[in-house]
Amino acid sequence: MLGAIVNYLTRSTMGVAAPTILKDLGISVKEYSWITSAFQLGIMLQPICGYVLDTLGLRTGFAVFAAAWSLIAMAHGLASNWQGFAVLRGLLGLAEGSAQPAGMKAVATWFPAKERGFAGGIFNIGASFGSVLAPPLVVWAALTWNWRAAFVMTGALGLAWVALWLLFYRSPDRHPAMTEDERARIAAGQEAHLTDAGTRPSIVSILKQGKFWGIALPRFLADPTWGTLSFWVPLYLSQTRGFDLKQIAMFVWLPFVAADLGCLFGPVIAHFLQKRGVSLINARRWAFTVGAAMMTGMMFVGRVESPYAAIALLCLGGFAHQTLSVTVITMASDLFRRDEVATVAGLAGMMGNLGVLLFSLLIGGLVTTIGYDPFFVALGVLDILGAVVLWTFVKDRASPKAVNP
Repeated sequence: MLGAIVNYLTRSTMGVAAPTILKDLGISVKEYSWITSAFQLGIMLQPICGYVLDTLGLRTGFAVFAAAWSLIAMAHGLASNWQGFAVLRGLLGLAEGSAQPAGMKAVATWFPAKERGFAGGIFNIGASFGSVLAPPLVVWAALTWNWRAAFVMTGALGLAWVALWLLFYRSPDRHPAMTEDERARIAAGQEAHLTDAGTRPSIVSILKQGKFWGIALPRFLADPTWGTLSFWVPLYLSQTRGFDLKQIAMFVWLPFVAADLGCLFGPVIAHFLQKRGVSLINARRWAFTVGAAMMTGMMFVGRVESPYAAIALLCLGGFAHQTLSVTVITMASDLFRRDEVATVAGLAGMMGNLGVLLFSLLIGGLVTTIGYDPFFVALGVLDILGAVVLWTFVKDRASPKAVNP
């Protein structure tokens, strides 16, 4: 979770500092959309990250990726035009794309099936909390020194985390503090049909399976919400609602606090339903559907007169998005073998970030003509379509069931 906090703190730095950077360097909104799109192109290479993590190992692989994203983040302080930012954002996206596959691989490795939802939710709190920390830290650094210092500061935090990761993380079979009873409890609580096959994951085989598309397409439809909250809401509040930098720092983090709660609400729904006899897969599908229904509130962000009502609706959107996002991300560990989880999470993440890329390009190309309102309406509709896809392509498996100790 701490790694996810640092990951999303570094990636959110650009969005918070964007109003100042665009003004300082004379970058247009359209050029800014190309910068954000470069990040999405880089992070779409998540399958590479997942494959490396599945083959090289979680501890070493994630340390390499985290050190890379930290150094690249610090290099943002040297950029002087949109082209430089675009190159750096692309490289940052490639390195930071390792976070979701690494988190899901850790969850699949360390937790029995009945605990994976909450473990995934707690891990994903890091994504929201990193975005919560970004506005006050970045604005403080920008006002105290300048926006360049903000990138150096967040990158340095990443390097400190790498040292902690290498010092403390071990797999269950190698962790010195683990007892045999604890190892047996983890193994007994995991599905027998999802154990390691002892082979490298086959991307072609994964892509042929309907259950993969059942979790990948909903991410393609859902993830534009997170991209909008991270990259475009600060500009929306500045350009449409008239907020200055201090006001942005006061309010732009609130949707991410709500998102933290959503990380736990999805697992709560699934757990509630499972205790009443609903299967794990169906419980996950219902949790996603509840989140999609709540997302319809985003349709009214641009239509309310009060900027504070708009922020409240953005908070609802953050809560709803993480409710359904954590649910569908966790399903990679419910549906695929342990030695495939990181690769599957990477492939699904690629689809999610493709959605963010296309949505961001549309905003950059059309926002000056049609405004932000149509995009908020679209966000309210896309997740309903995602729920339909999830129920259509992901089939419940009646057996074998995990054995709970």
